[in-house]
Amino acid sequence: MYDQTADTGGDRASQLFKAAERARRGGQTRRALALLVAAAHSTAGDNAPLRARAELRRGLLLLSDGPVADAHQTLLLAAESLGSHDVEGAEQALAAAAEAAWAAGDLTAYLQTLERPAGRTAGETPPAGPPEGPGAAAAPWGAFRAGMRHVVLVDFARAAQELEPLLAAAARTQQPDALLYAGRAALVLGDIAAARRLLGRALAAAGAQGVSGPTARILEFLAYAELRAGFHHQARAHAEEGLRAARRLGQRNIGAQHHALLALVFSLVGADSATEHHAKAALSVARPHGLLQVSTMAEWARARADLGHGRAEQAAIRLAPLLRPGPRRGHFGLWMLAVPCLVEATVLAGLEEDVTDMVDLYAEWAALGADPQAVAQLTRLRALTAREEDCDTLYQRALAQHEAADGQFEHARTLLSYGMWLRRRRRPLEARQQLRAALVGFERCGALLWEKRTRSELRAAGDSAAGDDVSALGRLTPQQQRVAGLVASGATNREVAARLSLSPRTVDHHLRNIFGQLGVRSRVELALLMNGDRTERSGGSGGRERLTGGWGRDV
Repeated sequence: MYDQTADTGGDRASQLFKAAERARRGGQTRRALALLVAAAHSTAGDNAPLRARAELRRGLLLLSDGPVADAHQTLLLAAESLGSHDVEGAEQALAAAAEAAWAAGDLTAYLQTLERPAGRTAGETPPAGPPEGPGAAAAPWGAFRAGMRHVVLVDFARAAQELEPLLAAAARTQQPDALLYAGRAALVLGDIAAARRLLGRALAAAGAQGVSGPTARILEFLAYAELRAGFHHQARAHAEEGLRAARRLGQRNIGAQHHALLALVFSLVGADSATEHHAKAALSVARPHGLLQVSTMAEWARARADLGHGRAEQAAIRLAPLLRPGPRRGHFGLWMLAVPCLVEATVLAGLEEDVTDMVDLYAEWAALGADPQAVAQLTRLRALTAREEDCDTLYQRALAQHEAADGQFEHARTLLSYGMWLRRRRRPLEARQQLRAALVGFERCGALLWEKRTRSELRAAGDSAAGDDVSALGRLTPQQQRVAGLVASGATNREVAARLSLSPRTVDHHLRNIFGQLGVRSRVELALLMNGDRTERSGGSGGRERLTGGWGRDV
């Protein structure tokens, strides 16, 4: 079409614009961008609306596959050009500009964009309230903008008030865009069940209407809601479907978001190679395109994998720069969600760093009521950092609070944390009770890595039915079995090296691999597994335990 179009001013521009649309729908982002630039240059002097539409389309393409800072500026210019003669187009441009600022983690730009309603200049005052009644479904961006502005200003009560018309109107619409905005509003307000329901309807509506454009975006938020709810199998299925949809449409930025979600899913199941694959795939797009939200999620996934494997110090090292002020700080929308991982990793690793300031910050977040699970998680963090005599009461209070909120993964994490604390206080019967409940929770939500970690704790607590038992020994090489047997009998690395004619460094290497394959974290646990011992023991090489505040670690 481009080659056959004569240089006839506005008509040529219109044809180029149509060609760009076809290229966009076919996933040919680079070709579509080139055609839009040609369309803008070919417009006659009096065809400003077509130029503005071309600029809007160019910004939308950059948002889905390009540097999001460029997309933000392009979309702001498009909104100004569309102005009052095309309010709907200007609203679409501003909504997309806000998305670009959010993806980039630019909090100031995001708030400024929310405060620039369509058809007004930056200095004009926005309307007093959001659209009411059916108008909220017809123009969902207005209601969403009003609510998100108060979310950014940390006024969740007012945000809920502003977003209510959008949620109410969603019950009477089958518009995919309106349902997507409503689902996102429910996510922001912490109603994960409603978010899953609304986003599921959005996906069904898009499929019934044959609308493919928003599919990958809907699947992104649906997978995220399922991840928040602890339904990791469903989250994986929808993220994989979203990744395929993004690839078909050439939406690399949205594809990177799905890669980051998949990294988070696989970080919970112990699939290290898959976690690293998806984290790298996400970062390969996020870094050149400035997607701070994606890069933060990818690094968080790596840290969660470290924590699940018992590499607490490495997890803390990864997370600290993302959550504390500084040039490497992560996305503002994820700070509070990752705080529990940072506190647990820091305490479990026995680091000297004081995390009470992070716990206090999380307490402020929990008090806002934006996340129903936050109250129970806060109490768990208090237990992790409390004085010895207060821990028992705090853990029991946290478990009671979990009963009032959805989120089986976080509930299971609290059970595991309590069980570990009880075991280290020589209360194995009580520990096994909590650990068995944690195991059931992790099994139900598909968190295989945390399930393996819980089985290891159960073995150490004397539970012979921990499942992942001595049959795992058969996966060791003959040399590893010899090393494991000598270490389990109490031999030091030097003694093992002398007996097997190896260097101490080689023995250390074998021992690390043995620990990883068997899911144990100390010589004591290895001895329990090798010897079938059902009692708690101390002493021997590495067998003593050091208590640290409300927690402890094997050394």
